[in-house]
Amino acid sequence: MAVKAFGGASIAVLGLAAVATTSFAETAQVIELPTRVIEGEQYVPTIWIDPDGCEHWVMDDGAEGYMDANRRPDGSAVCHRSEICGVVPTDQLFATDRYAISNAGRSSLQQFFTQSMQNGVFGFLIYGHTDSRASDEYNMRLSNNRANAVARVGAETGARIVDVRGFGERSPRADNSTAAGMQQNRRVEIYCLR
Repeated sequence: MAVKAFGGASIAVLGLAAVATTSFAETAQVIELPTRVIEGEQYVPTIWIDPDGCEHWVMDDGAEGYMDANRRPDGSAVCHRSEICGVVPTDQLFATDRYAISNAGRSSLQQFFTQSMQNGVFGFLIYGHTDSRASDEYNMRLSNNRANAVARVGAETGARIVDVRGFGERSPRADNSTAAGMQQNRRVEIYCLR
């Protein structure tokens, strides 16, 4: 196995040709690099940001791929600060057991995403949660659908959605044995990357 270094990133090559790209160590958004053809294969180099806000070089040919942490010249990982910037009780956005966002909820979310981007947020992580009233499988599907509905509104306003996940009832904020506790657990959390 040969290892080739390109602009601060190492690419392991198993008898395959590799593409050299320049380092974008301080870049805080997805970088669209030109597609290059090598020996009949198409490689698309890009940068992916994980849910923790850290950048990774990604090279994918559609069947196999390679990923490595994006690093600064001193060797430290390029990571961005993430923080919860919005917790929306799902009762304000959705009807019971539904994931279609109300018109009022859509308007509030559009305003939230627009203002956040104007204040320097470049990416969003969106996580859905439920209470424990239904089965785990049902709650996982519902929380994922609700998180995706919020993500669609964000994407429609031009927000960069980095990650969307549903956690169902698995990460409660409060005790599910009371109505007040269940209401706190039905939420969509929005993390902002700066």
